[in-house]
Amino acid sequence: MSRLQHFGWFFSRGFGPQGWGRPYQRWDLDWTAPQLYQQSAQLLEQAGFDLVIAEDAVSLGNPETLDLRVRGGYGGPKLDPLLLAPYLFAATQHLGVVPTINAGITPPYLAARQAATLHHLSRGRLGAGRFGINLVTDVGSARHVGADPLPHDRAYDRAAEWVEVVRRLWRSWGDALVADPGTGHYADGTLIDAFTHRGEFFDVTGPLNAPPFPGGDEPVLVSPGGSPRGLGFAGAFSDVQLALAPLSAAAVRDYRARVVSAAESHGRKASDLRVLFVLKPEITPSVEEAERVVAASADPDEAVLREVASAWSSDLESDLTRLSLDRPVPEGFFGEHVSAGTIRGLLGDTPDAPLRELLTRKARKGRVADRTGSVGTAEEFADFAEELGSDADNDGFALSGDLHPVGVHRVLGDLVPVLRRRGLLRDGFGSGGVRENLFDF
Repeated sequence: MSRLQHFGWFFSRGFGPQGWGRPYQRWDLDWTAPQLYQQSAQLLEQAGFDLVIAEDAVSLGNPETLDLRVRGGYGGPKLDPLLLAPYLFAATQHLGVVPTINAGITPPYLAARQAATLHHLSRGRLGAGRFGINLVTDVGSARHVGADPLPHDRAYDRAAEWVEVVRRLWRSWGDALVADPGTGHYADGTLIDAFTHRGEFFDVTGPLNAPPFPGGDEPVLVSPGGSPRGLGFAGAFSDVQLALAPLSAAAVRDYRARVVSAAESHGRKASDLRVLFVLKPEITPSVEEAERVVAASADPDEAVLREVASAWSSDLESDLTRLSLDRPVPEGFFGEHVSAGTIRGLLGDTPDAPLRELLTRKARKGRVADRTGSVGTAEEFADFAEELGSDADNDGFALSGDLHPVGVHRVLGDLVPVLRRRGLLRDGFGSGGVRENLFDF
């Protein structure tokens, strides 16, 4: 039986050169100007998407990998997605906007104040906020702010303290805002929590000088990360967890169970968070075209493998192109700054396999119809989404790609009508903001 699911869009290039390397680059939309993003956001809202999430990496990487990072326009250049948010709010009424913030280099007080400002600015006529934070624990950027990098799990320890401080700052005004014109009394300072936090990673003095959120409507917190520590963090703090898992009901069910278990261990309920599985669908007009696309990818040549290696080198900040294709990736090749989840994404369960085999797996495409990949028709994708909703209690998806109106429409043009007809995608919004949209079903 069909059940509504939540949909978001994750623009994985971040606030960078959308469309670079794609034919639709020749539409000549300026990626540094807001109109490209505003058009795309309007399409997503019309499609019934709850939120748009912006990837970000403040660093271009290590000197030896700079060329790999910028060659394809994925690792850089990038502008700050936090400053793009007001333009997207101005172009939409319901869509949640969730830029990435790095807990390792953004002081909690500054982040709390910026997020509070944007959440208030996003309220509009609905009176509910539409801002969120995609919180990352990247440690490779530490050198840009004079900080020492931390190992993977310690970075999550720091992020946990960061969230606790930010939320206490947001709540520091309590009921102090009186705003009574009759008495001329704007706020009651005796009700403000002027706390001092002295923690392992942060020393922060409150209160925040931003006003409270009406009804306690705080920005939503989104977090990626599939490691045990990442899942534990999501269970403790997140409203939305961005997940990666194989395309099967069993894998999705198992992944959700681990996130829910982590939430329950922190006194939360399954209904307190949403798990959205990140997927980059390739929607084709026919079954025959889907089969042709998959068949064409089955036997990648050396040039394709090198292209795949370059792309993964950018994500991993590690130059795979200098390694032999016929040997395994050397033990210790990746530094501590590299995400464990990204490494696992390349190596999978066979870290000793030759690099050629690993890259070939990444180059090959699979069919949605047999759950080996993400290529298929809109009806086939709807079958897949319906199966996960009924058999794995799936909350929804974060579709991944550039935030370019041509690319967005290419994915959603045929898909949205089918998902709505099948009862999988909302066809309207309520009167709330992003939090209410995420939790209204």
